Amino acid sequence: MRYLTIAFLALATPAMAAEDGYEPGYGLVSLFNTDWVVLIGFLVFLGIVFYFGVPAMLGGMLDKRAAGIKAELDEARALREEAQTLLASYERKAREVEEQSQRIVAEAKANAEDAAEQAKGEIARSIARRLAAAEDQIASAEQKANRAVRDQAASVAVAAAAEVIAKGTKAADQNKMIDDAIAEVERQLH
Repeated sequence: MRYLTIAFLALATPAMAAEDGYEPGYGLVSLFNTDWVVLIGFLVFLGIVFYFGVPAMLGGMLDKRAAGIKAELDEARALREEAQTLLASYERKAREVEEQSQRIVAEAKANAEDAAEQAKGEIARSIARRLAAAEDQIASAEQKANRAVRDQAASVAVAAAAEVIAKGTKAADQNKMIDDAIAEVERQLH
């Protein structure tokens, strides 16, 4: 700093001072010269600034700010990569869920079709059972009706025969016919 002042003083000559409008008696280095006072104040200010390390502090603050910005950018990149990873994961899961739902729907349709086929088979078997039961009931009713008709016919025939026999046969012949009928019944039962 001293060298800067000496160099400036060496360059400043009285001829320069006269040209700039300075009084010839004061010179360039006089405290009455405002330019000189401003120069000294500026140099003192610069000395104080450098003495207290303001440029280093400013550089440190700028470096710290730059490091903070770099850290924020790195964090933003990391967050972006994490978000992209999460997005890809969610998209993959969404595709898997969609595929699974399609499989579930297909299985449900197949199960419904199988259940419908089973129900049709059950209905057909139920109808067949009911039809067979109805046919059995009809056959049983026919047998009962046939038996009733035969029984009635037999009763009518027996009554008619009894009447005919009673009118045209004698008591001894009637007793013999009864004995023959009893013997015939015993033979058919055994």
